[in-house]
Amino acid sequence: MDLSELGRRVQSLRRDRGLTLQSLAARAGVSVSMLSSVERGQKAATIVVLARIADGLGTPLAELVATPGDRRVIVRRAAGQDVIDEPGGWRREILTPVVPGVNFEWIRTTLPPGCDAGQFPAYAPGSHEYVLVESGTLRLTVGEQDYALAAGDSLYFAADVAHAYANTTGAPCTYYVAALIMRPRRPGAVQVVRSRRRSAR
Repeated sequence: MDLSELGRRVQSLRRDRGLTLQSLAARAGVSVSMLSSVERGQKAATIVVLARIADGLGTPLAELVATPGDRRVIVRRAAGQDVIDEPGGWRREILTPVVPGVNFEWIRTTLPPGCDAGQFPAYAPGSHEYVLVESGTLRLTVGEQDYALAAGDSLYFAADVAHAYANTTGAPCTYYVAALIMRPRRPGAVQVVRSRRRSAR
């Protein structure tokens, strides 16, 4: 489903329920500006935001994003990937399509030198994030603990805690995040995997 079609569906469901932008935003726990951008098809919301909007509408996420004739194979071409330039000069690219019933997304993020992307709130229990640094050095904060990840390093954490991404160096940093929000689980310990090439030195 393209952004314009998704926006029209959200707006239609909101109006059917007699909700204003402000009231749905409050029910969903998202900002009015974000909700308005989604309805106008101007911004690609993450799967977490879409799930919150669906909850606010009282609609299953799978129904909100489903399109007639959905297939088991969904191809998203490079030209169709959503690129979002965030305040502060950092950029994220949503690489994966939204698949009904599958709460997964894969994002490539680039932080310019000295950029702090800010803190992200704790997600629902059962949320997982996997991080892989492509280039540069990333400072990832999970709860109260900081981790410095260099090119080739990867890290897993249970994302039901506040977490933050920052680049404190003088060179750009590019990294991938695979976020999976599924069944509840007990928060586990953070596991860091160093790149083989650097550890072999």
